[in-house]
Amino acid sequence: MTSPIQSTPLFLSRLLCFFALSASALLTGLVYPQDKPPTPATTSIARHPTLFIIGDSTVKNGSGVGGGGLWGWGEPIVDLLDTTRLTVQNKARGGRSSRTYLTEGLWAQVLADLRPGDFVLMQFGHNDGGPLDTGRARASLRSIGDETKVVTMEATGKPETVHTYGWYLHQYIADTVAKGATPIILSPIPRNGWKDGKINRSTDYGPWAAQVAKADGVAFVDLNGIIADRYDPIGADKVGADFFTPTDHTHTSLAGAKFNATAVVDGLRGLKECALCGYLKYAKK
Repeated sequence: MTSPIQSTPLFLSRLLCFFALSASALLTGLVYPQDKPPTPATTSIARHPTLFIIGDSTVKNGSGVGGGGLWGWGEPIVDLLDTTRLTVQNKARGGRSSRTYLTEGLWAQVLADLRPGDFVLMQFGHNDGGPLDTGRARASLRSIGDETKVVTMEATGKPETVHTYGWYLHQYIADTVAKGATPIILSPIPRNGWKDGKINRSTDYGPWAAQVAKADGVAFVDLNGIIADRYDPIGADKVGADFFTPTDHTHTSLAGAKFNATAVVDGLRGLKECALCGYLKYAKK
């Protein structure tokens, strides 16, 4: 028979084990109620509003890389915006018109990412002339009405219904508003062409862009007029030397792109109501 003295260590060992298991179970019940592990905490990072910029090569021109030093204003404008609170995506593409930016699916890519509270700056017009169905076939109809023309595309042999310049702008506006975002229309920048000491103003796409914006009740910046008014006192020789290249009368140098970006910002500041202005970094000089 085992003596009480001999059984004491075994008893104490079992007793300590019992208390240890009980304490563990108690703590487990406190930490993981109902025998379920804790759900990891989820952190929701607020998405900044995004400014999408769409247009042609006068807005984005490869950042001067491999493009003969030619730049669009959509790149340097980033330095004038508070990118700690606003995301900027320059989705302009060289060679595109109001028509081909839509038909090539570029606008669909922007729409996929567009969210309520975002902004869309749009500038088209430089490539909206030319043939409808041959060559680059990027022209829109010269109007802001609802006219259409069915053409057979030379490159594919397929039919396409071509709309007016105004129709395409209306489409971008309607799609943007439907997404809960804010569209802002800009007239195209001036080309480096002069007459009687003044740079040539747009007499078609600029006024048409203004009329579309007014009809749809959205903001319009007369970028063509703002830049032209600033070019005139500088003069043709200096504007050509400082803001363009000797072989190009449409696309700007980096200095010209920065000049135009400032004009865009000042144009925005001139709007009566401009939510985007809350993200501008610098005051008007």
